[in-house]
Amino acid sequence: MDRITAMKVFVEVVTHKSQTAAADRLDMSRAMVTRYLAELETWLGARLMHRSTRRFSLTPAGEACLQHCQQVLQQIESLEADTRKDETEPSGLIRITTAMSFGQKHLAAAVAAYLQRYPSVKIDLLLVDRRVNLVEERIDLAIRITNDLDPSLIARKLGVCESVICASPAYLQRAGTPAQLQDLSGHNCLTHSFVGKSEWRFKRSDDMHSVQVSGNLSANEAAVLMEASLQGLGIAMQPLYLVAPYLKNGTLVQLLPDYRPYEMGIYGVYTSRQFMPASMRTLLDFLASYFDEHLEKTVVPHIR
Repeated sequence: MDRITAMKVFVEVVTHKSQTAAADRLDMSRAMVTRYLAELETWLGARLMHRSTRRFSLTPAGEACLQHCQQVLQQIESLEADTRKDETEPSGLIRITTAMSFGQKHLAAAVAAYLQRYPSVKIDLLLVDRRVNLVEERIDLAIRITNDLDPSLIARKLGVCESVICASPAYLQRAGTPAQLQDLSGHNCLTHSFVGKSEWRFKRSDDMHSVQVSGNLSANEAAVLMEASLQGLGIAMQPLYLVAPYLKNGTLVQLLPDYRPYEMGIYGVYTSRQFMPASMRTLLDFLASYFDEHLEKTVVPHIR
């Protein structure tokens, strides 16, 4: 537990008599405020507050704790004022996690470019096929492609992930090419375990469309589905950043181009903006600029 932050959270909650107000002032999720308060009580071995929907009050232990916390925070503020120096260059360790395919295709290169610019920063990059608990695994930043953000975490949008429907020429020769959206229901559709496993959703002009899909392969990693598509197993909804080279050389063929799969946001997700180091701020800015420049945004269909 970061005891200094826990003290600051406690003082803010008491000052404003509200965990929500304290979370807003500290630029922190309410869940993190609750966690800090619980950990502070566990550390001190005493209940600090009486809390209900209509009443807020401190216990005797809470009164004593408040006085000590205010003194400690005042001393720290004075110490920082006396010793603070301008930070000329970001430094320190940042632990980052993201999905395997996106990490290999784009994030690894982005991190390398960032470290070229800021060599005093160290990055520990964790590529996994599961959603990581940032607090439990001590992760500073998760790069997630999603439209379903965790409300207890802070998220900054870094880019947009476009997707396409595609298949190999061999599969289309064997099974036929879908001429309209509902034709997909009769094809072997390779689906992602967490995104559109049984239903694919699209936008055409301003209208929303959906189709039920099924197939003999589902996976939690887009690269697995892409490989299966290349082998002619079936039709897949794939992120454009992954399959753009294969669309350009004709190894994969884009299907139903008038129907655009729902875009997903690329987010940098973290627990709190409070006490954010320069390394984290510069990394988020760098990634937003890097993805804007390097992520594939349009498809160049292969003329066959």
